[in-house]
Formats: sequence, structure tokens, C-alpha cells
Amino acid sequence: MDDYTDKLKSRVVASGADLVGVADAEPLRQLKLNPPSLLEPFCRAISIGVKLPIAVFEQISDRPTPLYAAVYQTANRILDEISFRTAGILQDDGFYSLPIPASQVLDKKNWYGAISHKAVGRMAGLGWQGKSLLLVNPRYGPRIRLVTVLTNAQLQIDGPIKNRCGKCTLCRDACPVGAIKGVGTKGNYKSRGKAIYLSRCAEKLAGEFSQLPNVGAPICGICIKACPFGQETPDSNKPEEHS
Repeated sequence: MDDYTDKLKSRVVASGADLVGVADAEPLRQLKLNPPSLLEPFCRAISIGVKLPIAVFEQISDRPTPLYAAVYQTANRILDEISFRTAGILQDDGFYSLPIPASQVLDKKNWYGAISHKAVGRMAGLGWQGKSLLLVNPRYGPRIRLVTVLTNAQLQIDGPIKNRCGKCTLCRDACPVGAIKGVGTKGNYKSRGKAIYLSRCAEKLAGEFSQLPNVGAPICGICIKACPFGQETPDSNKPEEHS
């Protein structure tokens, strides 16, 4: 399946993705899933990412901007289209597959979707889990959006990469409500509470930022802007594939 995996990744990139990797579904069964049986028919989870424009974050000071809200929504729409096409490719090739929406909250009390795209992305080698809980890509930093496609195709698996946050606490220092604890991890946090005060973040985003004129979504962007990874435009524009 190595050749097929490479060809599939190339087709995903051709559809507009900047990042694509494959995770083993088995470790992901430990995540909170909705429904709990979500992964039963699947052995692989494909993580797909698109980069966000660096300049949109430079417009942010102490709150999200309407421009960031528009970019955020556009990225989610693009990802949903890419994942839909990817699932179709797999189905045409004889494999069972399911695209998971890029930004769909099913449990609005605890802020959970069907599956954590960040967790899938980490296991697929697209980045590491930063102190903000966001996935940090070595090239684009946390300035990315993610989507997941589940499949029973026995694709070649990519592995997690080393966490490079080190002693940096810039995201913690930038958070307007002190939601980020600044605690690092070599792998992943056993619970979100180990890294952040979720209620502080959720109340700020859903209670205040989402009500801002022309924003209309529980977004922030302040900790993303603060991260040093991905702040500069890379010399190469070649899409990144993990294999």
C-alpha cells in the first residue's frame, strides 16, 4: 500500500491541501468520540491541513478581527471540500471512508466534536501538541486548520514528531484570560485540564468574542499570533507530505 498511499497524498495535495498524513486508528480509540462507535469500521485516519495567511494574525491585538473570522470560515469550507473529495477517491478505489467536518461542535457544553482533529494530526505526524493544546506544525506553527477522513484502507502510517516547544511560554503569556498553564508534554496531555483552564477560554470566546461585530464565531487567534513557529514566510512554497 506504500505506492497507493503516496499517490493518494499527492491527490489530496492537488486538491488544495498543504499538509497530509496518516494515523493508525487504534490509539485514537482512547479519545472521546461521538458516537463512541465512530472508529469501529476504520483502521486509518487521514489528517489534512491548510495553512492560514500569516498577515491575518498580524491584524490581531487583543481580540479576533472580522478578517480573521472570514479566513477561519473559508479555511473550514476548503477543508470540508477536500475531505469530501478524498473520501470520494477512496470510495471509488473500493475503500470505506468517512469525512469528518472541520469545525463541528457536537457537545457545546464540553466543546467536543466527533473526533479531535488535533489529536489525529499529532498521530499523523503533522505537528506536536503545543502548550495551548493547538497542533504546532514545524513549518506553519499553529497557523493551520485541520480536517479528518476515516478509512479502512491499509495506508502507510506516519508517526508523531518531537515536541519542540521547549521552555517557551509565549502563548501562555499572551492569553488575555490566563487560560494556558504553560505546562509542556513530550507526547500528548492526558486531559485538556492538564494544559489549560478550558472554562476561561470557552467563556471568553463564546461569551465575548463570538458576539463581536462581523465575527460571529468562538475564535480568538491571540495565542496563535504569539507562537514563534510559522511567523516567517518559508523560502519554499512546496506542499509538505509526510510519509
